[in-house]
Amino acid sequence: MPSNEAVLKSLENVIDPELNLNIVELGLIYDVIIREDVILVRMTLTTPGCPMHDSILQWVERNLQTGFPEYRIFIDLVWEPQWNPEKMSPEAKNKLDMMFE
Repeated sequence: MPSNEAVLKSLENVIDPELNLNIVELGLIYDVIIREDVILVRMTLTTPGCPMHDSILQWVERNLQTGFPEYRIFIDLVWEPQWNPEKMSPEAKNKLDMMFE
């Protein structure tokens, strides 16, 4: 059984193309639950109107299916709590600050 850390590490390969930061450092992943043959990822997006909505969800699913082929992947997309920049890691905030300097 993979660890939550292994799943999160795999999800670091999914990049938000608008911000060029991975979805883990953006704080979009709220929870990872692993049971028997299931990986459930509870996540959000930066905004409900995110134009990359479908693509990001497909990348998450494809990435986890590739990394953990023996598991069924479920994504629970939630809007509460609402994402805000405070959910980003300090490293992500620094990267974003450097983009606007």
